[in-house]
Order: sequence, then C-alpha cells, then structure tokens
Amino acid sequence: MRRTSFVLTSSAALAAVVAAVTFTAPAGPASAAPEGNNGRTKNVIYLLGDGMGRTHVTAARERFYGAEGKLAMETLPAQGYVSTYSVEKKSGQPGEADFKPNLVTDSASAATAWASGVKTYNAALGVDAKGAVVPTAMELAKQAGYRTGNVSTAEITDATPAAQMSHVLARGCQGPVYSASACQDTAVTGDVLPTSDVRVTPVADQIARNGTADVIFGGGLGRFDAADETALKEQGYSVLGSAASQIPATRTDLNAASGDKVFGLFNKGNLTVEKAKQDNPSAPQAQEPSLPEMTKKAIELLESKKGANGNGFYLQVEGALIDKRSHANDAGQALEEVKAFDDAVAAALDFAKKDGNTLVIVTADHETAGMNIIEKGSFTNAEAAAPPANVDSGNTANNSTPSRPGGNTKDPARSTGIINGTGAADPRNFGPATFRTPNDPADVKDGSKEASLWLSYLSGNHTGADVPVYAYGSGSEKLQGSVDNTDLFDVVGGALRVLR
Repeated sequence: MRRTSFVLTSSAALAAVVAAVTFTAPAGPASAAPEGNNGRTKNVIYLLGDGMGRTHVTAARERFYGAEGKLAMETLPAQGYVSTYSVEKKSGQPGEADFKPNLVTDSASAATAWASGVKTYNAALGVDAKGAVVPTAMELAKQAGYRTGNVSTAEITDATPAAQMSHVLARGCQGPVYSASACQDTAVTGDVLPTSDVRVTPVADQIARNGTADVIFGGGLGRFDAADETALKEQGYSVLGSAASQIPATRTDLNAASGDKVFGLFNKGNLTVEKAKQDNPSAPQAQEPSLPEMTKKAIELLESKKGANGNGFYLQVEGALIDKRSHANDAGQALEEVKAFDDAVAAALDFAKKDGNTLVIVTADHETAGMNIIEKGSFTNAEAAAPPANVDSGNTANNSTPSRPGGNTKDPARSTGIINGTGAADPRNFGPATFRTPNDPADVKDGSKEASLWLSYLSGNHTGADVPVYAYGSGSEKLQGSVDNTDLFDVVGGALRVLR
C-alpha cells in the first residue's frame, strides 16, 4: 500500500502540535472541510481486540458457535492480515538507512503505528523511534470537525486508548502524578526533559486537558485526581462517577448519560473480566457495563450530534482483556473476552448497515501467548506447572496464574500416546484447557477429556505473528489481503479525509 505519512519533523512544527493538539482543545478545522460526503465515509469505527490472533478468533467461533458457525467479525466482507513488527529506539522508518526492526511489538508501538502512521519502539506512544511527536488520527479528526470517541476495557491511560490521545516516551507514564523513572527516557532524548514537555507529561494529565475525545469510556479511574476532574468539567464534560472522590461510574450512570462530551470510568483499574461478572452477578463489579454496552452508548452519543460542518465521528473501541488473560494463559476467560469483543463488533456493524456511510475496521495489535488448538486427546510439552515469565508482570491484570480443576498437574487420561513425546511422563506438566462446543453432546463438560476444543499456549508473552483484519464499508477493500499496521492510519485518515 502506498504510504501517506503525516509526520512532523521540524522543531517549530513539533512545538505547534504540542501547543495545539496536546494541551488545548482545537479551535477549529485544520483545513477546509469537504463539501458533503458524496456517498463517501462519514464515520469510522475502529475496533481492536488486544492480543487477538487468528487462533483466538477460530477458538472463540468453535467454542460459542460450533465448527460451522461464524463470529460477527468473520462476516465482514473484506478480510486480510496485518504485519505488526515495531522498531528499536533511535531507528529510522522502513526503507531508511538506519531502520532497525524489532519483530515482536508491544501494544504501545502497535497502537502508535495505526494511530500515527509511524513505526516506533516498544513502550512509546505518539512519538516516533527518535522521540519526535507525531499527531494522531483522532487529533486530526477532532481538528477537522469530527466527533470523537475512545472506549476500552483497560485503563483509559493504557497503551491502546492512550495512543490516540497522548504523546509520551514511555507507556508507564500514566499518572496520576509525574515520575521521572516512569516518564523520562534519556536513551531516546539524550538529556532529561523538562516536566513541561508533553513527552514526559502523564497520560492522564493530557487526556483530562486536551479534549481529543468527546466520549471516553473505560477503566483507570485511579489514574485521575480532583484536578483532572476539574479540568474535564471546565471543558464541558459530563463526568460520570467522580475522580475527585474515586467513585467509579456504573452501568446505570452509563445508561443515563447524555450531552456532547461524556467521561465515564467504571473501575479504578482495568474493567472486570466478563466471566467473573457472570459467575458473581451480585458483586459490585457486576455493575460495570460490558464492552458492547459501552460501544452502543458511545455510538448513540456521537451520532446524536453532528461534528462541525456536518462531519460524522471517529470511534476507537478496544477489547483489552483478551490480552490480559492470554498473558496469564487463562483460556477460559480469554475466550469470554473475545466473545464480548465480537458482540461489540456486532453492535458497530448493525449501526453501519443502517447508517450506510460508516467504515468498520476490526483487527488486533498483536497476538498474545501463542494460543494453539491441538488435537483432542493429545498433549503439549510446552505447558508447565506455571506459565512462562511474563515481561509485563508489573501490570496487575497480567500477573495471575492460570487455575485448573484439581491443580496444575497432568491428567494421565490426556497425557498418553506416542504423539506426546517424553513430556507426557513429566509430572510438572499439565493437560491443555478443554472446552465443550455446540457440536458436543449435551452432557459434555468444560475441562473434561470428552470436550472437543483443546487449547494450549506457547508462552506468556506476545508473539510476532500477523493478526487478522476484517472491514466493512467504503474503503474496506483497501484491507483485503496483507497490509502493515501503519497502513491502517492511511485507511482511516483517507476515509475521514484528514490527510494532506
């Protein structure tokens, strides 16, 4: 795909983007608005299943709909694959002499690739690999008069949502307060930056003050404080719950929300996994809205008021907990999160079909943990009594261990046969996670050897595999086949007509 990069390189241009898009709400369109849509896209809904590889999709389809079923995302007409590699610090872009690829990305560099159209190093948000600030598609859309929204089941300051609304050298610079150890990176900048520099300003501070997204739903209330709540209200946001009092919003608050600008965070950290809410319906966490509920409400709020000059909206939606539970090798919860994400896709697709002018893109940032569907009755030596070390273990959502009925020990009935090799005799190994599917007899239970879906993991971390992409609407044909994650910036920016 032909690249249409939008990178600011001069110091004057960088200063302008910091002043104009990072700390103050845009005063108006960056360029003349298009004269009508002429049948072209007016809205873009970009849905991201964090850590969702092709096998996650296949396993969720078989788990919930059977071998002949389909997830909603699989019904989208344009389908392809996305390469996800990042680059090393101080690297140039692909094709440049100083280009240094890193074959396994993290969520931050991947999100920067589609949000800003540049390759960057793992942990960077809204800056290129040399530390230069790059504008995001959401900032450009906001400047051009579009309504904007950002929804996630993670902390809203986490990598994927933050990549559209902030610019930091290190993804750990989330807030609520500045920390030199979390925010500075002299390996990139050479010298320590002043705290007034946007690149070392906590993500929460940026989100609360730059007005990039009109509608913000997710987790991460603990990243915001009273000053942030005041800043949001001064910009006209209706704040659900309270950052000042650290009272999370609820599903009831979401349903009642109205207005042009709404900020609602439903947990102090990441939102609660769907399976835990299903198993504990009376728990306070069960009052958190689901991803499809937040998606529907975001679309309702964004669609209810047109942007400047009659423009539509740009909405990003992340199913973040697919990644969190895959890091923990927790197949049961990961599959429920894929299902919830797909239900959000279905809501977006339903709106797009009725609207007739909406581009829907569904993809992932990377694959997590190397999920495998293995033969029923077989055993993999790759699994051990504890999952492999997790490089993201500092994230409290990722440092749990998987649980199996009866403990993490092998099941002899599932660990015999020549196909299993010497690992089958090792008591430290445990059998794969097994799940019934709609094709199984009614008496088959999850966790039994009779269940037909057998899953295992390769590791506890990200892999370098290409990820699937599905699309619907005008412009979706550009995603048929193989593309790079930076190409997604071009597709979105082209559909919204904000690239120049």
